Amino acid sequence: MDLMLFAPEITMVVTGLAVLLIGLFLPVESKKVLGYLASLGIIAALYLTIASLGTNALAFYDTLSVDALSQFFKIVFLVVALLFSIASIKYTEGSAHVEEFYVLAIFATIGMMFVASANDLMVLFVAFELASISTYVLAGFEKKNPQSLEAAMKYFLIGSLSGALMLFGITFLYGVTGTTSIPGIAASGAAIAASPIGIISVVLLIAGMGFKIALVPFHMWAPDTYQGAPPLVSALLAAGSKKMGIVAAFKVFIVALIALQVQWQIAFAVLAVITMTLGNVAALSQTSVKRMLAYSSLAQAGYITMAFVVLTPMALGGGILYALSHGFMKAGAFIATAAVVYMVLSGNKDAKDPDHIDNFKGLGQRMPVTALSMTIFVFALAGIPLTAGYMSKFVLFSSTIQAGFAWLAVIAIINSAISLFYYAKIVKYMYFLPTEGTKVSEPLPYTIALVVAVIGVLAIGFWPEPFIYWAMEAGKVLLAGGI
Repeated sequence: MDLMLFAPEITMVVTGLAVLLIGLFLPVESKKVLGYLASLGIIAALYLTIASLGTNALAFYDTLSVDALSQFFKIVFLVVALLFSIASIKYTEGSAHVEEFYVLAIFATIGMMFVASANDLMVLFVAFELASISTYVLAGFEKKNPQSLEAAMKYFLIGSLSGALMLFGITFLYGVTGTTSIPGIAASGAAIAASPIGIISVVLLIAGMGFKIALVPFHMWAPDTYQGAPPLVSALLAAGSKKMGIVAAFKVFIVALIALQVQWQIAFAVLAVITMTLGNVAALSQTSVKRMLAYSSLAQAGYITMAFVVLTPMALGGGILYALSHGFMKAGAFIATAAVVYMVLSGNKDAKDPDHIDNFKGLGQRMPVTALSMTIFVFALAGIPLTAGYMSKFVLFSSTIQAGFAWLAVIAIINSAISLFYYAKIVKYMYFLPTEGTKVSEPLPYTIALVVAVIGVLAIGFWPEPFIYWAMEAGKVLLAGGI
């Protein structure tokens, strides 16, 4: 019975092993089929997850939970993995290492899914590391590209340090409470609050999880890694891996460490303001679109972190909805950038900085679907109405004002206004500057992934009610202290 609760994860494991084993016996020219196989497996896991919405159960000695929160974030991770998998069909074309690429992405997603279900800090940490190690390798997948190797090394070194800090925090909590169970730690709130070790644990856990979420000052790796890694890997990191850090932080702080709410609430308020401000200001001067999107991703993390400060049902629902919206928006923006990089390298394999904003000149004429999709994504990230970004910001910012944190909402609104400058800059290059080339054929896998992401962004914008309801139900799990 416990196994059936995790049918989506089992499906992903079977898919990953099938891709690996089949890939061993296929010639290079036939390995394109592995992308379709991986995508079908992810679709099956996504269907099983959606079908299990409404389930509330504990499994494996209460170390894993299946509830509205875990299922919502699993959907986020699987949606991002699906977009990644579809677009990668073209990216991996002609490569001898297609199976390794997909297996790493699939097992990274499995790690993220188990983080969402973790009801014990040791399970959470192991799942965290499964996802992290897979993405370390993916970041350096282009072994002949010095930037890719540099990105992987920086990501690995800082990621290892953050993992150690997180583990130290967990051990201190175990020392005080005698358990690693998240509900068990919450039940020992009085002991944690009375011990100075509780504060040390909060500091260590914020540092460890702040790395994965890319909160300032734990963000140093993100711009370099996102810029150097393959664009599709950057999509997986920004839209998927970052959300893993968010759901882990939700579980650890809002459920396990609720007794120290005042202390970590102040810390998250400061981190939210600094992160959104530095992210937007730094993005203004970037000429690399991937680096610009990396700093933009910092700013978006700052907005989501507001949910930790406000802690009302509406705010938590807004933060959780923002995680889904950001998955569509950011993954789509990086996939659009990957399509442009493909176009540039197809014309000149030795081109330097293929993601430079100059390569977006006249994109509306050269790659109309990519340009239109990118326009929708950046406007959604800026919070333009009738998009997922607008609805998420509306719910989150309005709940912040209602809870008496108007100053925080004002800072967030000002930052959203600042972001319009660099988002509009991309649109200006695509539609208002003369093109330096002729129209090119847009690869079908990239186009399909972009269309799916656009549908997600517009669906949440035009028909937000069911998504807000699902996000609110997920937030209730946190406020109830788990199931």
